[in-house]
Formats: sequence, structure tokens, C-alpha cells
Amino acid sequence: MTLDVRGGTDAAVLVPLHLGDGALHAVFTKRREDMRRHPGEISFPGGRRDPEDPDLLATALREAEEEIGLVAADVEVLGALQPTPTIATGYAVYPFVGLIEPGRSWSLSPREVASVLELPFDALRAGYARRRLLRQGLPVRTETYVVGDDLIWGATARMLADLFERLGDLASAQPAPPSRT
Repeated sequence: MTLDVRGGTDAAVLVPLHLGDGALHAVFTKRREDMRRHPGEISFPGGRRDPEDPDLLATALREAEEEIGLVAADVEVLGALQPTPTIATGYAVYPFVGLIEPGRSWSLSPREVASVLELPFDALRAGYARRRLLRQGLPVRTETYVVGDDLIWGATARMLADLFERLGDLASAQPAPPSRT
């Protein structure tokens, strides 16, 4: 089954999740400030589909390896989220959710990625609000997540909202401590 979304260019992202320190975390990239598109923004690793990519999942996995050094063999793909359009750039973004091991060392693409953020779900949920932002001189009211100094908005925030809705109470459930016998 294929879901289509409005957008002139197909792209895909990986939504890497891990369970670390007893909490579920999502992994994001912070783009370099000198990028032509979406400078300094926080997003999931991903990008445009290349002609040699057999499908959009392959795009998401390839881009995650290129951007943060996360190889496909280290990702247990759990499923996909609702495709999401980008309003300013006209992309149709297909998000895929994958489980990874915590405590990774990241290998950042020096051309694209300034840093990797591993943010706990509880902090993301606590930082949720609909806010009015000024983008390219225009006011935009959008879903946002703020954790410390980090602002997630736009398509990435819409993907997070979809993920939280699908996970429901599981997103905030803490694992039970090991039993002592």
C-alpha cells in the first residue's frame, strides 16, 4: 500500500528511537547554519530520494547513514508514519520509524549536520505548544516542541505529533525495574 502526499519532490526521513536511561528517546539532527534550505533547523535524518534508491525506506536509511553514520543493519524498522508535506520547499516527506541501540557514537556529515540531539519523549511532550513563529518575515502559527534551547517545528513537529498519537500511553511508559529474586 502506498500513501501519497502533496509535494513535488519525494523525500524520506528515519525517526530513530532508543530506550536509554529508562526513557524513550528520539534522535534528531541540527542542520548547519550555512545550509541553503532549512538552515539551523532540527529535523530527523533524511533527504531527497535518489534515482538509485529502490524505495523510500532505502532513501531514509541511506540518508541516516550519510548524515549521522547510522548504518541500516543497526536499525530495526518498526513502521511508517503519515507522509508529511513541507510547505515552503514542496517536499513530500515519508517518515519511517526505527529502533536503535542507545549509547551510539555519531559520525556527522560535515557538509550538513552541526550536531545530533537525543531527546527524551517526556521532555518533548512537556515542551509542546502551538506557537506563533516569524519565518521569512511572515507569522506562522504551528505546533512546536521546545527542549532547552532547541526548537522543533514545521514538518518535523507534525511527524512527532503523529508518533505521539500512535504510541499513546506507550510513549510515556517507563520500563519496570528488574525484579530482585
